[in-house]
Amino acid sequence: MKVAVYRKTHFNAAHRLHNPAWSAEKNKEVFGLCNNPNYHGHNYELEVKVTGQVDPETGYLIDLKILNNMMQEEVVMPFDHQNLNLDTPDFANLNPTAENIAAVIWQRLRRRLPNNLELLVRLYETPRNFVEYWGE
Repeated sequence: MKVAVYRKTHFNAAHRLHNPAWSAEKNKEVFGLCNNPNYHGHNYELEVKVTGQVDPETGYLIDLKILNNMMQEEVVMPFDHQNLNLDTPDFANLNPTAENIAAVIWQRLRRRLPNNLELLVRLYETPRNFVEYWGE
């Protein structure tokens, strides 16, 4: 029996969209207000979907407490109330767009999940803007 389970959490973080190889004018043209030199913040909502076969012994696909702990350790603790550009090694050389943040979260969670489980990350930057990432 193949099922999907979901878990939600949130974190607040600041970032600046900026390509250091570009001029200030090009950065402003491409990224607009998101290129503010003093950064800006979001109240990110994260939804994680795990899909696979239910374990016949436990009746679980994955214990949601375990999934929650992973999300807290791999996402909330390192990113919440941080400046993603300045405070997190994940984005030292990676532009922290919603797309890149979702991919980083997926990579952090993927390494902790059993290989037989599929993973999808949905990250809301605003209630109307979100991205999904399901692997490379």
